[in-house]
Amino acid sequence: MAAQRTALDPSPHQPTRCDPICADGKRGWWAELDRLTHAVEGQFTWGLSPAAVSLAALDWSMHLANAPFLRARLAQYGMEGAQAFWRSVWTGVPARKPSPQDRRFRSPDWRVPPFSWAEQAFLLMEDWWAEATRGVPGVDPLHDRVVCFAARQWLDTLSPSNFPWLNPEVIQRTAKAGGGNFFTGARAFLHDYERLLKGGEPEFGNHAVGRDLAVTPGKVVFRNELIELLQYEPETAKVFAEPVLIVPAWIMKYYVLDLSQTNSLVKYLVDQGFTVFCISWRNPGPDQRGLSFEDYRVLGFEAALQAALEITGSPRVHACGYCLGGTLLAIAAAERAEPRGDVFASLTFIAAQVDFTEAGELQLFINDSQVDFIEDMMEVQGYLDGRQMGGTFQLLRSNDLIWSRAVHAYMKGEQRMPTDLKAWVADVTRMPACMHSQYLRCLFLNDQLAKGRFEAGGRAISIADIKAPMFVVGIEKDHIAPWRSVYRFHVLNDGEITFVLASGGHNVGVVAAPGGPKAHYWIHTRPLGEPHVSPDEWRGIAEAVDGSWWPGWTAWLAKRSSGQVKAKAAGAPGRGYPPLADAPGAYVLES
Repeated sequence: MAAQRTALDPSPHQPTRCDPICADGKRGWWAELDRLTHAVEGQFTWGLSPAAVSLAALDWSMHLANAPFLRARLAQYGMEGAQAFWRSVWTGVPARKPSPQDRRFRSPDWRVPPFSWAEQAFLLMEDWWAEATRGVPGVDPLHDRVVCFAARQWLDTLSPSNFPWLNPEVIQRTAKAGGGNFFTGARAFLHDYERLLKGGEPEFGNHAVGRDLAVTPGKVVFRNELIELLQYEPETAKVFAEPVLIVPAWIMKYYVLDLSQTNSLVKYLVDQGFTVFCISWRNPGPDQRGLSFEDYRVLGFEAALQAALEITGSPRVHACGYCLGGTLLAIAAAERAEPRGDVFASLTFIAAQVDFTEAGELQLFINDSQVDFIEDMMEVQGYLDGRQMGGTFQLLRSNDLIWSRAVHAYMKGEQRMPTDLKAWVADVTRMPACMHSQYLRCLFLNDQLAKGRFEAGGRAISIADIKAPMFVVGIEKDHIAPWRSVYRFHVLNDGEITFVLASGGHNVGVVAAPGGPKAHYWIHTRPLGEPHVSPDEWRGIAEAVDGSWWPGWTAWLAKRSSGQVKAKAAGAPGRGYPPLADAPGAYVLES
């Protein structure tokens, strides 16, 4: 049995450094200055490489310039759009309706002139630019998508909903408030600007970690330099023999799975009679720049797994990974598949990707130019700041996360009340330079895990080697881990997979406690060895269920458990795991 480490002792596993170096193997002064330059640029570009965007624009513009008849077709399309606009003005019948996902023009006031004219002109302009930037012959497919995405971002800034004199909702609010909404909005803007100057300090509102958030009773039962392991106190007299070990993402803090008493997945599991362990990752700083993906596997997952097995005395666990934590869990499970035998009673993957060929619009930000730029930023900082990552995520949903919020806060003067989920989103973390570089290059850019080339434990591993039954959750409107990408577990492993497609987005679809009025999901199990079906075919045969997917998951876990045993308090002092502190511990409080 390994000795319990309660302080930040030196790791027995030596981190692997992956510092970028010059082509000749030595660092030159010019390289250091270039890295510093790129790091400064990244502060103003949300971590996006200007070169990557410029190359895409150049590729598109040169091919469009060399296609005179395509340009003639675009001119004709523009004239058709102008004619459609004037017809809508004279007849009052809209030429173009907003998409169901576009919330900017939902108010009936946008159907009334002159606001309807502004709406129609904008929507038809969107159509023209979509036609002009999509599918130009000869353009690299990635560049095609980047240009289309960039044009959409630029057009979003010009939406009439963003201008107070063109937005009927803002005009009505101004008339009702006598202009007071702009004074309230100005105060909100100055408050946000002050926070930005201070480094974007998180806004929790009335929420506090340990008081309102992450409040399920438990203990810290293990700690090393990378993780604290939380074990939650039982709520039932008997518990299932196999504990649940949760591996959250370290791209954000773990307590999205333990928000408040009404929407805590951890509390729900405990109430259903499961012994629950959860990893709380340390927020790395410059000193941890050399932490590698292998360190996260060994010092993170493997250390937590060993502790959970020794504390409970169970030979197996139900392991659950969320987002990036799910990717790590898949790697660890594949590495453990041979020759040490399987310690997993089951594996659950929530919004987790192991194949990045269909990773959605995030792929627009991941190419060699962009990764080089990010690596230069991380080399100077030692990490990638969560606010820099957050800027990229906001761009993926700029209408909802940037412009709509600005209109409501700064023009309408609506007071923002942070919810528990928004408070968690504001509590950002950092990614150590070495690990994040490996994640971007090996997994996201080169897709080594899906190709059987990713190494863990000193050898190449394969997802096909995993034998434990899997419960895989994709989220219908997930813009971080698109559900079709998550579904590719079926391609890489022919074992038993129960796939769930849950309603909601990347976070809301996970924090889906029973009782939600709009929650629903689809579920279907592919038995061992059954032929593969496409995502669309799966949708046709999956069972539709109203409500949260949580009860379906716990029922699935119960069927794969070996029975129940008497519940015990958290920790095992006699086995070298005394309780060290109350949950949520100290690491989650680090900023």
